[in-house]
Amino acid sequence: MNTYEKVAALLDQHQARYRVVEHEAIGQTDLISEIRGNDLNQAAKAMVLEVAMPDGADARYLLAIVPGDCKINFKSAARAIGGKKSSFAPPEKAQELTQCVMGAVPPFSFDDRLALRVDARLRDVGTLWFNAGALDRSIALQVDDFFKIVGEECCAEIATPVTATA
Repeated sequence: MNTYEKVAALLDQHQARYRVVEHEAIGQTDLISEIRGNDLNQAAKAMVLEVAMPDGADARYLLAIVPGDCKINFKSAARAIGGKKSSFAPPEKAQELTQCVMGAVPPFSFDDRLALRVDARLRDVGTLWFNAGALDRSIALQVDDFFKIVGEECCAEIATPVTATA
């Protein structure tokens, strides 16, 4: 099963309210949000982080989901799983853990080595939009259904709003 099929099966299993939208293959949040017609804060940006753990423990990996109008707060993201600091994981490791090209990663982890944390700002967006394992396919999912699937324990403050500059 590819990642899109895994996402669809998971949503169907939980009887989630969602719809699939096909579009040109774009992995850039602001551009694809414009094409899909969703507000930028409804877009779920997925980033794979490598988290340094205390006391020399092995690094862990985190799938951090933040609104499209925010940037990741690396320190808060690390703390959300008990780490000290974090940075972007090497692209090949991110692809191995997600089985997706960057830009197509959905807000679900299908690998036990990849912890999931979702920024709390996404609780209030109504409909969550994300690429679904492919750059040319997005899903619009009711946010309440999303949190029923991933669990409230995944919710954390891991993002910082991007401020517009004049």
